[in-house]
Amino acid sequence: MRVVITSNNVVRLSFLTALLADAGIEAVLLDGHTSVLEGSAGAIPRRLVVSTDDFHRACRILRDAGEC
Repeated sequence: MRVVITSNNVVRLSFLTALLADAGIEAVLLDGHTSVLEGSAGAIPRRLVVSTDDFHRACRILRDAGEC
């Protein structure tokens, strides 16, 4: 698994997850529960990760969408 983006913006992360899913790429959000436990103060950003095999294609999709 490789990180494609880190953010505290849950709306943006949801959009990016949907964007990747539309392209057939499964993305997993890490650190969501940890961020909630610390009060969602932004100290721990959430990580959106994809498989190593999908990493370059995911980056290209996000870049083409102006998100990376």
